[in-house]
Amino acid sequence: MTLTKNKMIREIGRRTRLKNRDVQVMLEALIEVWTEELVSGGRIELENLFVLETQVVDRGENAGTLNGSDAPRYVRRVVVRGSKRLKQHLNHSEELYE
Repeated sequence: MTLTKNKMIREIGRRTRLKNRDVQVMLEALIEVWTEELVSGGRIELENLFVLETQVVDRGENAGTLNGSDAPRYVRRVVVRGSKRLKQHLNHSEELYE
């Protein structure tokens, strides 16, 4: 199953009894704030869930030479690290499938 933005909006609305439109506005604002934070080099930490941060990756002197493009040597990527609590929940949920 994939949790899409629309499914999140409906489920949050159902659990909080907020209007779906209000949940949508809040979720879109959250995404915008997170995007701005990551683009500016910041980090996002949600206790007991995950940490999002950007890392600069050096692709080496010959980056992009295979396809003849002018690919940048340094690129930024988003890294997600799960919290200890999330990892524990994931590890215990595997026992259900054995």
